Amino acid sequence: MRSLICLILTLILPLAGLPTAASADTVPIHAPSAILMDVATGTVLYEKNADERREPASVTKVMTLLLVMEALDAGQISWDDTVTASAAAAGKGGSQIFLEEGEQLSMDEMLKSVVVSSANDCATALAEHVAGSETAFVGRMNARAAELGMENTHFVNCTGLDDEPEAQEHLTTARDVAIMSRALLGHDAIRRYTTIWMDTVRGGAFGLSNTNKLIRFYEGATGLKTGYTSRAGHCLSASAKRDGIELIAVILGDDSSSHRFEDAKALLNWGFANYALADPLEGVAPTPIPVILGTAESIVPAPADSGPILIEKGQAGTLRRELSLVESVEAPVEAGQVLGTLRVTSGDALLAEVPLTAVEAIPRLTFAQIWLRALLGLVQ
Repeated sequence: MRSLICLILTLILPLAGLPTAASADTVPIHAPSAILMDVATGTVLYEKNADERREPASVTKVMTLLLVMEALDAGQISWDDTVTASAAAAGKGGSQIFLEEGEQLSMDEMLKSVVVSSANDCATALAEHVAGSETAFVGRMNARAAELGMENTHFVNCTGLDDEPEAQEHLTTARDVAIMSRALLGHDAIRRYTTIWMDTVRGGAFGLSNTNKLIRFYEGATGLKTGYTSRAGHCLSASAKRDGIELIAVILGDDSSSHRFEDAKALLNWGFANYALADPLEGVAPTPIPVILGTAESIVPAPADSGPILIEKGQAGTLRRELSLVESVEAPVEAGQVLGTLRVTSGDALLAEVPLTAVEAIPRLTFAQIWLRALLGLVQ
């Protein structure tokens, strides 16, 4: 029960006092739907119609890539795999590298082609490699979306192509795109691809150029994915990192390619200008707490959540950290047991309240161990 309480505190308390998302009039943009999210904390800094369901076009491939990366991490597929193009993969339209049925490429080249050039044929080949068929893979996409809390998303394919009748039900939101984009950025290996500007596959015979122009023209750009169809409009999930803070700007349904990049830059610039990350533990060193009748005489508490907190830049010089610990604790001590609290404030605002917990269990001394200690004390 104590571990469950600790988990709840860990998930909820660090959110206290976080910045409130700005509205559309704060940063005027062209797109009908947009959001700005901090990667480290998941805090939404700006939103405009962020829960309006819209077609995502090739931004869909963020989820496709997430499932591929998770399959690689789980050992279900390997970086050493060769991926074979089926007839279905080779027959995909839209952006592609023109795979032939039966053609084989390395996992590296397949991923590179999807990330850099948004290749629908390679995305389909990877989906089939992971799940056996695109249909089975799409089932996994929707299941993973539900797990991530993407409440307004439904996928019908792994590419975002919307020229089939059933694709009318292929919908998501700016908020949900930001959620899956954040999950994808949790896989550091994907950044090897999302930051490529130009490259080649097939031994240099086929050139790739990144559809995300921010990779070349925006300082700190780290990704992530563009999309366009006539129905969806111009879409983008753009990520960038400066001074230790990484942000995701999602744009859906913009009226031109240039506008989607300008909108994303405006959101990112606003976010970097106004927000920063702070270490809640900076300058804080919890002291050992005596353990009464325990097999260890003391325990040093550790934060249940050691992640950074998001602050407005103007708060940086006003942060106060207040440590509150129990004077002692009686054994047995359970792993995860709350032993104190770290409060981070700025003026009257509570920015974070982080539980400090026992990192390991300390059993209670047995009757025999107590007598042995007493005896040894007499001898000494």
